[in-house]
Amino acid sequence: MILRKNYIEKIIGFINKPVVKVISGIRRSGKSVILLQLQDELKKRGVPRDKIIYLNFESFRFADIVNAADLYRYVKEKIKSDKRHYLFFDEIQEVKGWEKAVNSFRVDFNSDIYITGSNSHLLSSELSTYLAGRYVQFNIYPLSFSEFLLFRQNYSAKDKINIFDDFYDFLRLGGFPVVHTTNSTRQDAYKIIYDIYSSVILRDVVQRYKIRDIELLDRIVKFVFNNIGNTFSAKKVSDYFKSQNRRVDISTVYNYIKALESSFIIYRINRYNIQGKEILKTNEKYFIGDHALLYALMGFKDTLISGILENIVMLELKRRGYETYIGKLDNFEVDFIAEKQGKKIYVQVAYKMTEKETLEREYKPLLKIKDNYPKYVVTTDRIWNDNVEGIEHFHIADFLLKKSF
Repeated sequence: MILRKNYIEKIIGFINKPVVKVISGIRRSGKSVILLQLQDELKKRGVPRDKIIYLNFESFRFADIVNAADLYRYVKEKIKSDKRHYLFFDEIQEVKGWEKAVNSFRVDFNSDIYITGSNSHLLSSELSTYLAGRYVQFNIYPLSFSEFLLFRQNYSAKDKINIFDDFYDFLRLGGFPVVHTTNSTRQDAYKIIYDIYSSVILRDVVQRYKIRDIELLDRIVKFVFNNIGNTFSAKKVSDYFKSQNRRVDISTVYNYIKALESSFIIYRINRYNIQGKEILKTNEKYFIGDHALLYALMGFKDTLISGILENIVMLELKRRGYETYIGKLDNFEVDFIAEKQGKKIYVQVAYKMTEKETLEREYKPLLKIKDNYPKYVVTTDRIWNDNVEGIEHFHIADFLLKKSF
């Protein structure tokens, strides 16, 4: 079991603090493993096993715990003293009214509580009602490129790491940990990823939001995936269906997209007016929770490579805690403005810069920005060392492995 150090280091700082630790992310991104690693950390600190209570609600073992009262009774029977107990609840959204039980554990027992869930809306809405100001949230993503290399070192038969060659494997296989714990063929990997996608769609979208028109949902997913890295709105999706002789209400499209966002299948990235310093409310970009979902659902598409590279960079920025936006400056676009702790970085992403037009398109918006924050152009070009007026160029593999931006 490989330690996902970046996440564990963030979470252990909150051990024994009076807040519920909420660990969220798409199914099979590694949340359960992180819970187990946190339990190992507690044992290293001398916490007895009988003071750790762990329930995984995807296990049939706990199928009879269906509501808050069941959960409360089960935990109460396990707590035999007033000494601190550590409560771990995996995929807690499977328990109806779970938030009431969690709030009661916090009040009634000497407890330190950790929960995971695969639906961001469910967690945030219920927690804000019952635990306002008393929880801290950690978002777990599929493997980063650096984590992918670590998995490859441990599970692959390859003798040597070559970050440029290995990046192309990461590009084709994505970051779901289960794919990289065995030497799966690409075909096998996509079947595993498709099964993950199907599970998320069924359990976290269709069942959770009581969606009836599955065929429309499938069409909306494919539209979003086909437009990865492009700006569009719910109206544009509705107009597209109208052009296909299918009338779809804009509010329906919006609700379906929101459901997909909540399940971490897609992420919405807002546009930001660099001159006016304001977030724009229209024509957002949508990206995918892991780029291999696109291949598993629709096959590999060379025409989408630029958007897929943007997707990889966007997820890396999110992993590192950046608030991420699409930049608008006059008629120019900056792929990403990322902010953290009052500082910014600007990032342009392109596949290749062999054409003069591409070179000008990627550099010109950055050159128009007159502040002194770091500016990067990220591509798959292996040989390109120019530093244009302070704008740094990186191969995407090198950029993803940078210790800091």
